[in-house]
Amino acid sequence: MRSPYDVILKPVISEKSMADAENKKYTFKVATDANKTEVKHAVEEIFGVQITKVNIMNVKGKKKRMGRNVGMTSASRKAIVTLAKGSKEIEFFQSL
Repeated sequence: MRSPYDVILKPVISEKSMADAENKKYTFKVATDANKTEVKHAVEEIFGVQITKVNIMNVKGKKKRMGRNVGMTSASRKAIVTLAKGSKEIEFFQSL
């Protein structure tokens, strides 16, 4: 069994994710082979909250150029978790 810290890699901090945090929707970058149940259990264990819904999406890598060299950024996986109505908020996102 994997550690919750192996499933949840880092939070996503952007304008859209901060706007969604007001509605108790939090965005995290997760492991590429993580599924919805693993993400749910990991977030509940790390932050001590109750989750009602998990949405996961694959983010494709983008082409980037450095002079004449062309490369790709790495592909990743993103999860948006929705907290239950009676659940407390995640303090990490409130301090930003």
